[in-house]
Order: sequence, then C-alpha cells, then structure tokens
Amino acid sequence: MAATFDTLLASDFSARCDRPLDRAMQIARDHDGTLTIAHVLEREGAQSGPDTVARLRAELPPTAQNADLIVRAGSAPKVLAQIAAERGSDLIVTGVARYNSIGDYLLGTAVDHIVRNAQAPVLVVRRRAAGPYERVVVATDLSDCSRAALLSAARLFPGSDLTVVHAFHVPYEAWLKSDDVKDYVRTEAQEGLEAFLAQEELAPLASRIEAIVDEGETGSVVMRQLERTKSPLLVLGTHGRSGFAHATIGSQAEALLSAVGTDVLMVREPRP
Repeated sequence: MAATFDTLLASDFSARCDRPLDRAMQIARDHDGTLTIAHVLEREGAQSGPDTVARLRAELPPTAQNADLIVRAGSAPKVLAQIAAERGSDLIVTGVARYNSIGDYLLGTAVDHIVRNAQAPVLVVRRRAAGPYERVVVATDLSDCSRAALLSAARLFPGSDLTVVHAFHVPYEAWLKSDDVKDYVRTEAQEGLEAFLAQEELAPLASRIEAIVDEGETGSVVMRQLERTKSPLLVLGTHGRSGFAHATIGSQAEALLSAVGTDVLMVREPRP
C-alpha cells in the first residue's frame, strides 16, 4: 500500500496563518492525504501539554479539526525539520516570516533553516487559495537541482501546466552589437533547454510543459513570465549548503523571493 501523502503546516496560530492553512488543506484534499499542523513554543520555559493542544485546536476552523496537531517546545526551525523527518512529510507549508510597513514580506532565518535542513519541499504562501494551482512557473538553470525542482512541482501539483523558464544574456552586449551574436546565444540556450527537458525523467512531462527561453537578467525574466502567465506559483531549486544566497538561479534568489507577489515553492538540492 502506498504511503499517505502528508502535508505539514508550520503555524504560529496568528491571523497571517489563515492563507497557508487554507492552501495546506486544499493540497491535502487534492492528494487524499493527511494534514499535520505543527506549532512550536519558543518562549523560554514554555511546555507543551494536553491543555495547550486543546486550546490551540479550539482555534482551528471546523474544516481543520481532523488535522493532526503537534505542539512542541524548542527552536522552531529545528523542531519543524525534525517533525517533517519523523513523519516523512511530502511538503512543508509555511507563511511569510514577517511583514514590513508597506505590506511586503521578508523571509527570516526560520524558513531558510527549514529549506536547508528538511528533505521535503517548502511552500511559502502569500496568496489566498482560490483553487488548485493551474499554472506553475519553474525557473531553471538546467542543473540537477532545477531538475529536482521541476519533478517536485509536477508530482505535487499533477493537474498544473508547467511553464519552464530559462534566462539567457548576451555577454559583453555593450560591445557586441551584432544580431548574429544574439541569435547564436539564443539558439545555444534553446538547445540547452531542449536537451534538459529531453532527459529520461522529464520526457513524460512534455505534454504539460511550455518551454520558454527569454533574454535578460534572471529576476526580470522570471517576473515577466509570472506576469504573462498570471501564475500564482513560482518554483525555485536551492542548494542545501548555503541557503538562498546560493540558490541555483544565482544571488538574485533572495530578491526574487521578496519581490514576487506569488506563492513560492523551494526545492532543495537532493542529498547524495
């Protein structure tokens, strides 16, 4: 018998967790799986017990009353990664770390730690769930890490169309004005993307994929394709060694994560 799909929601039970909760419940339903809600008590001396669990469960909406609720004391990033490992969670869902005065968000060290230490992909939710993700944008640099990100997106959201975006730029463009040079670089990028998508693991996804090669800085290209497709979800692959600053799409990853108005799925590079 196949293992049940487990969605783990990291919740601090604040008002801003309503959107991640709605999305986590929707994903659990779509996979006919289980929803686990994890809450970590980080205050010094805080202890979890039946009374605490009962109080928090009473705050859940009726639609989430059947969820497994786990309350533990400790460091949130470490405890959440531990719970995900214990349960073999297929996906970790979290909200934004905190909001600034203009309504944007900043990703904190807790999310960064979870991405680097948990095996499961991490979905950071910003938007209210209006239904399943119908269109997903996946940024790729043609690496093994971005292949893992694409495979994870296809598995997690089997009904979604996938726009796979590969950015290219013309080196020394200020000096090299020739259209021939730009055509050569574009052709090379196109062939690279086609070879990437032709890999044995990815070939079965061909009917779901729209392959896009677009000129420009990676962040601008991704933002442009998100706007064109109206996709509510961006998928990024990240290296597990050093967090967001060394994501496969480059040093712009942090800026992208803060700038986009969409949900973001982060898939860590598989460990050997």
